[in-house]
Amino acid sequence: MQVKVGCEFVYNAEVATHAVLQVEPRLEGDVCALDERWTNVPQVGMSRYVDGFGNTCRRLTVLPGRSILHYDALLEMPHVSDPQFPGAREVAPQDLPNETLVYTLPSRFCPTQEMANDAWSLFGSSPPGWERVQAICDWVHDEVTFDYASASPLATAADIFIRRAGVCRDFTHLAMTFCRALNIPARYVFGYLPDIDVPAATGPMDFAAWMEVYLGGSWWTFDPRNNHPMVGRALIARGRDALDVAMVSTYGGPELLSMTVWADEARP
Repeated sequence: MQVKVGCEFVYNAEVATHAVLQVEPRLEGDVCALDERWTNVPQVGMSRYVDGFGNTCRRLTVLPGRSILHYDALLEMPHVSDPQFPGAREVAPQDLPNETLVYTLPSRFCPTQEMANDAWSLFGSSPPGWERVQAICDWVHDEVTFDYASASPLATAADIFIRRAGVCRDFTHLAMTFCRALNIPARYVFGYLPDIDVPAATGPMDFAAWMEVYLGGSWWTFDPRNNHPMVGRALIARGRDALDVAMVSTYGGPELLSMTVWADEARP
């Protein structure tokens, strides 16, 4: 199938401000780009690099005044939902690959040491492996209310555990923290998520966040916000938490006037 994805940021800057953008899907597996383009007003030079997590980043300088940063892409991918493997087992810490260990440690938004007792109290008796991770997702999905008004860019998983409200990044941070506290590697993922084979969501489209969990020797997608397999995920970036994969990081304080995101199935 074909999926059209993209985003637009409108800024007003008092002075020239350098920025790093992460909005381009990772073209891996069976995902390929049939067309990609940037349309920025005014035109500015951009350079591309790949960060330490393998994510594509763009550097540019936002000029003084009003600027529009517009990215658009047409992707081709299989019409399949997230793979499921209920028999996947946990890997003992001593057997984890070296590169997964960083995803068992605390990070800015995932204070595992602070929440270890809660994690073991809630899920320590759950059967280890896929069933335990699914129990975590079920609990977060049922106990946390999706609410834009309650969201804060500074909220940690511990804050969400108390507040019980937030957006998809908050659902993801909380579920990841529980997993890591139980010695299960979990990494933060965000990207475009169209409404395919599900009822269309109300309200404007936004970026989506979910997590990948290491079980049975592979990374698997879990989505505590939606809590069911989805079709058409276009992954943009992976990291320890949302701090590693900000859509836009600015070295200054330009005013964000608007942000628009789209992700829709396209008819060839």
